[in-house]
Amino acid sequence: MFVYPKKYDVIVVGGGHAGVEAALAAARMGAQTLMLSINLDTIGQMSCNPAIGGLAKGHLTREIDALGGEMGKVTDMTGLQFRMLNTKKGPSVWAPRAQCDKKAYQFRLKWICERQANLDLKQGQTARILHKDGQVFGVETTLEVQYCAEAVIVTTGTFLRGLMHIGSNQQSGGRSGESAAMGLSSSLSEIGLELGRLKTGTPPRLLKRSINFSRTEEQAGEEPVPYFTYWKEDLFHVEQIFLPVGEIRYRFFPSLF
Repeated sequence: MFVYPKKYDVIVVGGGHAGVEAALAAARMGAQTLMLSINLDTIGQMSCNPAIGGLAKGHLTREIDALGGEMGKVTDMTGLQFRMLNTKKGPSVWAPRAQCDKKAYQFRLKWICERQANLDLKQGQTARILHKDGQVFGVETTLEVQYCAEAVIVTTGTFLRGLMHIGSNQQSGGRSGESAAMGLSSSLSEIGLELGRLKTGTPPRLLKRSINFSRTEEQAGEEPVPYFTYWKEDLFHVEQIFLPVGEIRYRFFPSLF
């Protein structure tokens, strides 16, 4: 076992959307912050869908922006198409949504984290929460490295005892190609927390050159663009693109299985 010599104010476990915002918020408030991620190359990765916003979620993104978060700004910088949904109803339920360049979004968010003062990034899988007499004092990784802090924020997303369903097959994993966090789940249960399981669906990725776009409709982005952030008017924005809209008919080819 190795105890890391620096003591932090806040440790954030997980480097997804929630983890990034939590770590940046803590660091910008002056707290010495550590963000632990299984893979530092996947900070802010858009795993399920390269879109930000939508019904309910668009409101949340703008609330994050109002509190100084980065999601809205990075979306506006890397968005490929912007639309306002639900406009047939009252303005209070209109919902902005953007389709983003998923790699540009991830790279930009990682760049921001790497340059944030008071924020350290470490690669490692958290195995357990360290606590004594009802007080949390840090975390321990699977490599038996202990990091101490006054507070621990858990933002592990789909990785806690993650179970992936691919067709009729099941396998353990946080997402394709990455292992689930099994030890941390047990640690949280030992503390007395009740764990549940939620579901998320990831659509199949389509090979662009395999699609006949002449049989689809072109959907343009909206003008003026319904951007997410209100903080900056001089952000770099990529040009909006047309996105194809089509009907999917399922076919089963026994020879492929």
